[in-house]
Amino acid sequence: MQSNWVLVLKGQIRSLVSSSGLRFFFAPIWLLSLVVYLPARPGYVVEYPRDYRKWVHVKSALIGPQNPAFARYGGIHHIYANERAMQGYAGGRFPNGAVIVFDLLETKESSGATVEGERRFIDVMIKDSERYGDTGGWGFEEFKGNRMTEGSLNAQERTACYSCHTGVKGHDFVFSAFRP
Repeated sequence: MQSNWVLVLKGQIRSLVSSSGLRFFFAPIWLLSLVVYLPARPGYVVEYPRDYRKWVHVKSALIGPQNPAFARYGGIHHIYANERAMQGYAGGRFPNGAVIVFDLLETKESSGATVEGERRFIDVMIKDSERYGDTGGWGFEEFKGNRMTEGSLNAQERTACYSCHTGVKGHDFVFSAFRP
């Protein structure tokens, strides 16, 4: 689905190109504008969820060096959910507007206790069936360290997130379950 301004722009460019005979000159410029627009359009943006630590804490886990996923997911992780996501945990289908955050922190030892270290990254899933219809209705993003404005996933990595989550399609693509 294209936004109105893209349709207007296309019509204006076609009219200009047809009337002036500059079709071959403007075609590459038009294509370049679409290439720049498509990846940056608002439908592909998953924003950093401000104040997510004030949401409902779903569960935590510690992934140690014996786990095969340690290289990528080693540390303490916490999962948080906004109110709409909690409706999904309760009913099994997540409504649009549901946001789930996977917060992964390094671990460190302190006086015989394992404690949280620096943030490695947060992964964010946001449900919007219209914007993210190609990925089960979910948008995916990752923010490294304490960055709040620069998501780090490219289109191929987002597709990989979705592919992994298809294994839990019956739970609306969500791995976690709420631990009351």
